[in-house]
Amino acid sequence: MLKRLDHPLAVARDCYCKLPDLTERRVVVIDPMLATGGSASTALTHAKAKGAVAPKLICIMAAPAGYDRAHADHPEVEVHAAALDRGLNSRKYIAPGLGDFGDRLFGT
Repeated sequence: MLKRLDHPLAVARDCYCKLPDLTERRVVVIDPMLATGGSASTALTHAKAKGAVAPKLICIMAAPAGYDRAHADHPEVEVHAAALDRGLNSRKYIAPGLGDFGDRLFGT
């Protein structure tokens, strides 16, 4: 699944999604930086719509807002994060965070 961030609104939108049939498959959604939770929540929605069972969300770093959004939208999903940072800055980036780690990781 390809997501693009609408930076002025800090909202992720789908650009491309062509998941295979995931019926009865265990799925792990990986979001390196769980900031607002929008991308991760949408990815989980798509995976479940394709039949994934017991999906899990794994991230390197999370902000409370991202965790709260993922948990509110998908309360049955386990969220695993290496670190929980203090919050988001005015640009909706994790603060203090790791800079543009997610963009560097995926070359975007």
